[in-house]
Amino acid sequence: MQTSFTLAQLADSGTAEAERILRTCVHCGFCTATCPTYRLTGDERDGPRGRIYLIKDMLESGRDAGPVETHHIDRCLSCLSCMTTCPSGVHYMHLVDHARAHIEKTAKRPVKVRLTRAALRLILPHAGRFRAAMGLARLARPFRAVLPPDLRGMLDLAPDHVFARSAQEAPGTFPAQGARRMRVALLPGCVQPALNPEINAAAIRLLTRLGAEVVVAKGIGCCGALTHHMGRDGHGFAAANIHAWMAEMEGAGLDAIIVTASGCGTTVKDYGHMFRDDPALGGPAAKISALARDVTEVLSALGLPDGTTAPRPLRVVYHAACSLQHGQKVKDPPRDLLRRAGFTLLDVPDGHLCCGSAGTYNLLQPELAGQLRDAKVAAIEGTKPDVIAAGNIGCMTQIGSGTALPLVHTVQLLDWATGGPVPPELSDDRKKKI
Repeated sequence: MQTSFTLAQLADSGTAEAERILRTCVHCGFCTATCPTYRLTGDERDGPRGRIYLIKDMLESGRDAGPVETHHIDRCLSCLSCMTTCPSGVHYMHLVDHARAHIEKTAKRPVKVRLTRAALRLILPHAGRFRAAMGLARLARPFRAVLPPDLRGMLDLAPDHVFARSAQEAPGTFPAQGARRMRVALLPGCVQPALNPEINAAAIRLLTRLGAEVVVAKGIGCCGALTHHMGRDGHGFAAANIHAWMAEMEGAGLDAIIVTASGCGTTVKDYGHMFRDDPALGGPAAKISALARDVTEVLSALGLPDGTTAPRPLRVVYHAACSLQHGQKVKDPPRDLLRRAGFTLLDVPDGHLCCGSAGTYNLLQPELAGQLRDAKVAAIEGTKPDVIAAGNIGCMTQIGSGTALPLVHTVQLLDWATGGPVPPELSDDRKKKI
């Protein structure tokens, strides 16, 4: 793609990076075939190629973002399926992130939209605030019928139960069982511990059982993904994590940084790019990104114990989160581990398509997100599974709002198969409820 940026524009590193990405696009349109929003609307501007044209025109002209650019780029999931499909290697993630930052600075959004986005930024990255907000959501449910449609959608996603702060969130060390094979840091997350603390608990049990010492670093917090992908600066959250993990690296050392929510993992692996122009944190950020791993990557390296057998003969359908399969290119490890654990593995038809969660997407674009969820649930239920496994809390919340099937994190099944407790979602008490 030809570009015509001025030298003054290219002096900005973000714009220079955008130009390099734009020049790799050859307009082939392969990306439209796998874009979830284009498949729903049929509008070229709701596909990657159309959005790339909108971004190019907006950035080259140097003008403020208008309603057309804002509307269609807001409707992008950042699922990154287009990056898996693209034969030219267009780094759409960095391009759309830059465009979102420009839109957030210059677009004139309606007051209600600005307030909603501000509330999400103020609440979601902070575990304590999130827990309080979910408590208020439960109190508001009796008034659902009189609330605006967008607020009803948020209430529908609110869980029936929010968990109090657990031991896995506090700084500390969980020693390896037997000889220590590696030392790893765990990112607890901000939303996940309140929604499902058993995910990190299962990960810690499993990792320590396999010989890994697990540390939760002092000062660790939100990865920054939620604000970063809304066009706001998530560097403050990321910088705090970089400092916390560097202190561990320079102290007792780290072999890996473990993330159990793949949406967070994609962002942590991108810290090096986010801080590329920072003279103080650029080097440390690159080191952190190089150590970041999805939990299944490390479990694959450690290997499951000989004789690992599924406690029950379950048909497990594996939902591949977009952030894991497209963002991190981690595809085989979760599937291989579930098979080695003795479960009958099923794949979701059209599994490359997003479920509609996408960070805050299901809160800001509830109509499109609902259509994507319904299509995903229909595809999953069509496989006739006993249980759904996934590697991202956002996907689990989104899919779980549309099905009664038990839904667990991949590590919960692997922990169970290697001597851990039965996941609560598969317990006899849960069966009685459904």
